[in-house]
Amino acid sequence: MKHIKSILIIIFIFTINITFAQLKTEEFKVEGKCEMCKNRIEKAAKSVKGIKTANWNVESKMLKITFDLKESSAYEVEQAVAKVGHSTKYVSASKKAYNSLPSCCKYELTDAKKGCNHCN
Repeated sequence: MKHIKSILIIIFIFTINITFAQLKTEEFKVEGKCEMCKNRIEKAAKSVKGIKTANWNVESKMLKITFDLKESSAYEVEQAVAKVGHSTKYVSASKKAYNSLPSCCKYELTDAKKGCNHCN
């Protein structure tokens, strides 16, 4: 009887572990200059399904995100941020998106590096 209870407890714990979200925190650089950029970058990041938190630091230009691994990835956030005009190391904003930024938000637009460490 004790053996059966032990097995049931192990199965129960394993089941609970699988059902809960697997959260991960990552940080990466996002180009931008001001508080308007901060709002735009964080809004774009939070629009990705599974993103729990997003905080961009104006001085360091680092975006810190916490997300559910089952629902999204850091690369998806990089793509969303680039769509609103802010380049990352691996995803460049299009010229159209960049040109739509207010003048105070314009940074030196460069091409993103080829390849993606999130996908490998």
